[in-house]
Amino acid sequence: MTHTLHKANTRGHAEIDWLKSDHTFSFSSYYDPDRMNFGTLRVINDDIIAPSMGFGTHPHRNMEIISVPIRGALKHKDTMNNEYVIRKGEIQTMSAGRGVAHSEFNASASEEANFLQIWVLPKKMEVEPSYSQKEFDPKGMKNNFQLIVSPDGRDNSAAINQDAYFSQVTLDEGKKLTYQKYEKDNGVYFFVIKGDVEVDGVSLKDRDGLGIEDIDNIEVKSSKEAEILVMEVPMLD
Repeated sequence: MTHTLHKANTRGHAEIDWLKSDHTFSFSSYYDPDRMNFGTLRVINDDIIAPSMGFGTHPHRNMEIISVPIRGALKHKDTMNNEYVIRKGEIQTMSAGRGVAHSEFNASASEEANFLQIWVLPKKMEVEPSYSQKEFDPKGMKNNFQLIVSPDGRDNSAAINQDAYFSQVTLDEGKKLTYQKYEKDNGVYFFVIKGDVEVDGVSLKDRDGLGIEDIDNIEVKSSKEAEILVMEVPMLD
């Protein structure tokens, strides 16, 4: 069994006048050869965007891009003629495939927006680009691993071009759950959005991450109220 622990204060950090970003894995000017990815999970960026500011139109190719709002709202626009606002409780996925360009701006003129920008390596290259946005009832995440991303869109999840399964859970204080993998050969990466938990006996706090391989049923215990994003992804040979 292999644990990969990434404490919040070991992440790469980038800051400009409108953006503060912490990188779990190597990204842009932050490079660590030991932190390139966890299996097909390539990027977890914790972005805080100033009011009315954001990422101007830029291209992507052959990458699965998942956005998870934590606070505030994002205004999305892309070259597939999608134009939407995404808020906490929703998730946005985009298969870049053979090429797409998009922009993401803070939809508020007065408050910061915070979201997780996640990239997953695709299963198939050069697919037709696609976009999906889903809303989830917070009650479904209460002490339950609510599936939000999957390969086939099952259970109202957003579909991506990879055998990956993302779940979100909010745990009451003192709650214990067991995460059961969807696919035996996948690894599982736990990212604590907030809270104080133990995952397979490892203590995690706000913005800590833990990747686990070679175990099918993983015990999660909270010592105070917690919110966790669980990313189950194929590992690389």
